[in-house]
Amino acid sequence: MLSFFSKPRIRGGVHAEEHKAETAALPIADNFPLPKKLYIPLQQHVGKPAEPLIMVGEKVLKGQLLAYSQGLISAPVHAPSSGVILDVNDYPAPHPSALPIRTIVLETDGKDEWVETPIAADPFQLNPEEISLRVGAAGIVGLGGATFPTAVKLNMGRENHIDTLIINGSECEPYLCCDDRLMQERAGEIIDGVRLMLHGMETEHAVVAIEDNKPEAYLAMQAAAEPYATIKVIQIPTRYPMGWDRQLIRYVTGKEVPVGCRSSEIGVTIHNVGTAHAVHKAIRHGYPLLSRVVTVAGGAVKRPMNVEVPFGTLISELFDFCEVNRQETARIIMGGPMMGDSLPHTALPTVKATSGILALTQSELKNTDEQPCIRCASCVSVCPAGLRPLDMANNIRINQLDAAVDLGLKDCISCGCCSYICPSNIPLVQYFKYASGEVMARQQAQHKAEQTKKLIDARNARMERIAQQQREDELARIAAKAERERLKAEQEALV
Repeated sequence: MLSFFSKPRIRGGVHAEEHKAETAALPIADNFPLPKKLYIPLQQHVGKPAEPLIMVGEKVLKGQLLAYSQGLISAPVHAPSSGVILDVNDYPAPHPSALPIRTIVLETDGKDEWVETPIAADPFQLNPEEISLRVGAAGIVGLGGATFPTAVKLNMGRENHIDTLIINGSECEPYLCCDDRLMQERAGEIIDGVRLMLHGMETEHAVVAIEDNKPEAYLAMQAAAEPYATIKVIQIPTRYPMGWDRQLIRYVTGKEVPVGCRSSEIGVTIHNVGTAHAVHKAIRHGYPLLSRVVTVAGGAVKRPMNVEVPFGTLISELFDFCEVNRQETARIIMGGPMMGDSLPHTALPTVKATSGILALTQSELKNTDEQPCIRCASCVSVCPAGLRPLDMANNIRINQLDAAVDLGLKDCISCGCCSYICPSNIPLVQYFKYASGEVMARQQAQHKAEQTKKLIDARNARMERIAQQQREDELARIAAKAERERLKAEQEALV
C-alpha cells in the first residue's frame, strides 16, 4: 500500500524559468493542414528500425501498416494519412547531425481515408497478453521522450508482478505544455488508458503524478480518476528534472532503483500521460500511433500553440503555420531546452519523440562565453544523480575517459542542470554527451574486435581441424599403401 506522507527529500534539480504561461493557456489546435508529403523515418523508437513492407507507387490508407517491427525491441510504423508511396530511401534524420536515415515518403491524397481497424467491444474482456499485442501492433512507444516500445514494458511489468504503475504528468521541461493540455482536455481518455494498462500488467494500483504548476490539469485528472479507487492523482513539487524516472519513483513510493536495475525489478513501472492516451485510442478504437500533440513555442514564434501533428510533417511546415520569424530564430530545438536536440535546419520531420519544436531568439539563449571554474560546487548540489560534474569534466578534458566512467559518467542522465546553474558558463553536459558517445563507440569497437577475434579463432580452429584430418588421412593412406606393399611382398615370397 502506498503512503503519500513523509516524502523523501528531492535530490538536486533546479527551478528553471518555465516559459509556459502563454502556451499552457492555449487549447490543442486540430486545424493543422495535412501536408502534401510526409517523411516517415523507420527508426522512431529505441531498438531496431522497422522494416518496410510496401513498395514505391503503392496506394495506402490511413493507419495501414507501412513497416513491421524487427525483433523484441522495435516498433511498427503506420501511414499517418492516405496516399501514395513516393520513395523509400535515406533522408536527413531529426537529429543534430541530420545524418541520413531510412525513410518512407508518402504523398497524401487529401482524403484521410482510414483502413479498417480492430475494435474491442469490451476491452476488459481481453486477456492481458492481448492488450500487449494490440499495443505493440499499434506502434506505441514512450511519448515522454524515451520512445521505448510500450508493449515490452507492459510485458515486463506483468512478468515482474509490479505493484505500482506511475503515470508521469510532470512535464518539467521549460516551454513544453503538450502533456498539460492533454490532461486538461482529454483526462477521461487518459484515465481509461491507465485502466487498460493496469489490466495489461495484471496489477491494480496506479499513481498519476502532476507538478503543482498545473492546477487545471490536476483538477481535471482528479475528477476523471475519482470513480476508481485504485488510481490516485497527486501533486508533486515543481522542480526540474522531477520527471526523471528514478527521482519520481523515489518521491512517490520511497523506493530506490538500484544502479544497473530496471524499475520493474522493484515493483514499479512508469509511463507518460501521452502513452496512456495512445493506449486508450489503440484498444478502444483500434487507432495506431499516427500523430501527437506538439508544443511550438519560443521568442521567434508569432503564433505559439499546442497542435496535433501527423508524424512525418516537416518542421518548416510547422514554422509556416505558427508564423515563425526565421531571421530572429537563433536556435531550433526539438524537445525542451534542457534535454532537447538542437537542429541544423527545418527540413526535418516530426516523429514520435517530438514533444515540442522551439524557435529561440538570441536573448533566450544563455551567454556561451566560457569562464574559468570558480569552484562554487553549484553543479554538485544540483545533480539529481549525485555526481561530481566538474571532476568528470576535468578528466574528460584530458581524455581520461575511464576515470570519468569511474566517477559515474554512465549514471549521468544529461539533464543539463549542471550547465544551467554554472556561473562560468562551462558546457558541462556537452562534455558528458561527448564522452558518453566516445565510451559507447569504444565499447562497440571492442565488442567488434572481440567478435572478429572469435571468428578468426573459430576459422583457425576449423582450419586446424581440416589440416589435422588431412594429416590423419595422409598417414592412413601411407599406412594402407605400406600394408598393401607388405602383402604383395609376402605373396611374391611364397611364389
